[in-house]
Amino acid sequence: MSLSEYVNTRWNDLVNAAGQHALIVAIAVALGAVIGIAIGVATWQRPRIAAAAIAVTGGFLTIPSFALLGLLIPLLGLGWTPTLTALTLYSLLPIVRNTVVGLQAVDPALTEAARGLGLSSARVMLRVRLPLAWPVILTGIRVSTQMIIGIAAIAAFVAGPGLGNQIFDGLATLGSVNSLNETIAGTVGVIVLALLFDLFYVIVRRLTTSRGIRA
Repeated sequence: MSLSEYVNTRWNDLVNAAGQHALIVAIAVALGAVIGIAIGVATWQRPRIAAAAIAVTGGFLTIPSFALLGLLIPLLGLGWTPTLTALTLYSLLPIVRNTVVGLQAVDPALTEAARGLGLSSARVMLRVRLPLAWPVILTGIRVSTQMIIGIAAIAAFVAGPGLGNQIFDGLATLGSVNSLNETIAGTVGVIVLALLFDLFYVIVRRLTTSRGIRA
């Protein structure tokens, strides 16, 4: 059976796996964005604490994904929970780092002008600093997403959802009928998802970034 024939016969299974893959990545990135931006906002004015936060979140990325997922099994079992936990931890570094960098890069004259208009510190953050830092923050979220799309495939190791199951099943039976097709279909599916997510961020950037600060 050719690859195209395999895809046609397994289309529904592949689409379902791709949907689960995209969903868990989206949830992990959303959680990572909330946590990462909050950490960045809380630490950007304190260089030592910001550096420590970046170091800690960077430390998560030094843990091999197989090892982290394996360590989470006794605590969280199998399936979605350990997968989502691991992906969220892996997503944090680019978001925290870019939030800190983006906020630090805002021109102090603009924030002083906002304060001169009577805005509180919280409103200056929400109305001035975060909007101006948003392109840099969004870039961090975009990088984070691309990074964990690939890691999500490894979550099949803990019975996680997504296209990793096709890849692992194909590799486990390599040499048998359709094993190579299964592996290739899963791999190409991950690549297609990465391209679609990247296109999504291009659109989001255009819709959410003021023309005056759009690079």
